Formats: sequence, C-alpha cells, structure tokens
Amino acid sequence: MTDTQSIVQSSLERRIDIVVNLADVEKDVGGRLKRLARTVKMPGFRPGKVPMKIVEQQYGDQARSEAIGSAVERVFNEQVREQGLRVAGYPQVEPKADAAEGALGFSAVFEIYPEIASADVAGQGIEKPVLTVTDAEVAKTLEVLRKQRVSYVESDRPAQKEDRVIIDFVGRRDGEEFPGGKADDYTVVVGGGMMLPDFDAALEGLKATERKTFDVTFPADYQAAELAGKTVQFDVLVKKVETPRLPEIDADFARSLGVADGDVEKMHAEVRANLEREVKKRLRAKVKQQVMDLLVKAHPIEVPKALVEAESQQMAEATRHDMEARGMAGKNVPIDPSWFAEQATRRVTLGLILAELVKTQELHVKPEQVRATIDEFAETFEDPKEVVRWYYSQPQRLAEAEALTLENNVVEWVLARAAVTEKSVAFEDLMSGAA
Repeated sequence: MTDTQSIVQSSLERRIDIVVNLADVEKDVGGRLKRLARTVKMPGFRPGKVPMKIVEQQYGDQARSEAIGSAVERVFNEQVREQGLRVAGYPQVEPKADAAEGALGFSAVFEIYPEIASADVAGQGIEKPVLTVTDAEVAKTLEVLRKQRVSYVESDRPAQKEDRVIIDFVGRRDGEEFPGGKADDYTVVVGGGMMLPDFDAALEGLKATERKTFDVTFPADYQAAELAGKTVQFDVLVKKVETPRLPEIDADFARSLGVADGDVEKMHAEVRANLEREVKKRLRAKVKQQVMDLLVKAHPIEVPKALVEAESQQMAEATRHDMEARGMAGKNVPIDPSWFAEQATRRVTLGLILAELVKTQELHVKPEQVRATIDEFAETFEDPKEVVRWYYSQPQRLAEAEALTLENNVVEWVLARAAVTEKSVAFEDLMSGAA
C-alpha cells in the first residue's frame, strides 16, 4: 500500500503513496451527517427534525471532504510512525488516478528532519574577550552623559568646532537656486557631521552677522541624482553663535540621572554598576556568537525548506509589525519573506543543532536557571519584583527567558570542552561594536 522514495530535489524529501478504503470513507460520511442532523437548523423544521435526505443534499459534499481528509491524515500518520520518520512541516497531498476499485489513492510529498551526529568540539578554538571596568571607563561614560545634557550660551566670538550656529543659507547651481538648497534659522553644530564636509568647514571662524559665499561639491553617490558630483555655491548668513556648556558633575546632575537625593557617590556607583552589566552582556554576546558559529560549522546539515520558509514568513511578519509600531505604514510596504531566507536558514540550523545537543547531552533548563535569567533582566528596573511577576504572568515572555537560558546552557557546555583563550579588548571597541 505504500512506497517511500527520495525525491531528487532534496535528500530530506520523501513520498508516501496512500490508499484509503472508499467503504470506510462512506461510513464516516454517514456518521458525520447523522451528528449534523441532530443540531442542524433549517426553515420549516424543528432542530433535529430535518430529513436526512435534505441534510445530505446540503452538507454531503462538506462531510465527504472532511471524511476523506481525516482518512488520509490517519493513514499518513500510521505510515510515518511505522517507518520512524520525523515529518518537518506539512505534506503536500495530491490525488492519484490509478487506485484500485473501491479505493482512493493519494500521494503525499513531505520533508523529514535531518539526522544530526553530535560533532566533537574538544579543542576547537574560542577567543574569550575580557574587560574590567575601571574608574577611567566610568569617567568616560560620565563625559558622554554630560555631552548628552549639553546646553548652549550665546557668544560673540567666531564659531569653532562643537559650537552651535543659527544660519540662513541659499544654494545655487549655475546661478539658479535648486530645490532643498535653502533654509532660514537653520541650526547646525559645527563639526557635528550634520552638513557636507565642505559646508561644515566653511562655518568655522564666522561670527554672528557675518556672511560668506563658498563652493560645495556633492559626493558622486549623493542621494539626489541631479546634484551628485556637482559643484554648487552657497551664501550663508550667521545669525547667532552659541558655545556649549556641559553640566557640572554635582547633585543636580546626579538627580538628572535618576538619583533622587542627588548623592554624587551613589551616582558613580550606579553608573559603574550599569556599565558593568552592559559590558558583561556584550562580552557574553561575543562569546555566544563564536560558539554558534562553531556549532554551525561543525554540523554541516541540510535543513528542511518548509521550516526555512515558515521562519522567513515569521520574520517578515515581525518586521511588518515593527514598522507599524513605528508608524511606518507596514501594511502598505511589501515585505518579501525571501529577503530573510539566509538569516532564517541559520536560525533553523541552529535550532535543530541546539535541540539535538540539549537532548543528547541533557542540557535541559531547570526552573532555578530560568529564574536567575529573569532576575538578571529585572535588576535594571526600579521594581525588580514587579518585573519578575510580569515575566511569569506572560507565557510568551517566559518562553523567551527559557530559550535564552537553554542557549546559555549550550554555550557553557561548549566552553567546557573547547580551547578557550582570553583576549583583552578596549572599552571603546567593545561599546562601538568594533571588538
């Protein structure tokens, strides 16, 4: 009754020929119609009193379709269990014309999960970045926070880098103004990268009320094609020059960072603690990336196309929802799931590898591990206990914490067997993503 064979397109594809007994289908149809007849409502008849012939005329096709689908599913599942196949995704079922009398024939094409042999990771190289947060890093972070809270004071001196200037300007190409080349009361931070380099440089040294005319050459790849690679002339009037004033590191500054009593020492401690958490997270992420890369390389497997397509679709939907949340009209923007195929393939590959390692190496998460993960999330919030309660009341969020904990278990398992070497990284490189 069955014939299983590989399809040329993929080593994971299988075909099963399914035969169902027509008499069994008709028996099931009769049962479905009898159950319908007990509750079906029609004008002129009391509930449950509609003649069976009318019920069959009205619902016979639907009942037969459901009965055939149920029979095909049952036989398919029986054959899959008998052959020990792990089906990935859903089968494509098509009718066959060569079935014997009194039977219906179908062909089901589907994919199976790949066999994954656990690779030996012993001796595989992992470079573990290390960084200890010192007073210097705390000072650098505080300086960044000061610059984020900069204020400006009007000045009568010439503009220099980091000053803020208020300008009117008009741009001309071959003596004619061009679209987008004119503005009044425009605010620019000198040297801040807001304008083209030639424009930015021309502002240095100018005082309030001064005018200047200068040429600017647009880059060859400039977004406005009509200006790309072209040289234009700008006339600029400086209306105001303002110098930056950074806040002092005092009680007011501490309060601006959320330290209610303005205690400067407490502020330093909180900045250090937050910095240490962020550094720890980034160091851990870099190690995790290396571990995942190692596992993918050590387990060259073919993944079911059905799973990749489903993951790509899910990623496309997540992107669309994110765009809608940001007010970017995601519903009206075409998002093709194929754009995510490469990333989806990696996700599916890692998912299969991790599942196999968890099973074979008994790396299942324990409740106390999940709680530790959630506690780490919660410690950055004002009321950690409330955050913990929120996680345990949200099944999706709890599942995310469990998945992250599982990944951490796999990472620790690999690190215990790989050849791990430590390498110091610079604070700036780690925080900028260059490390």
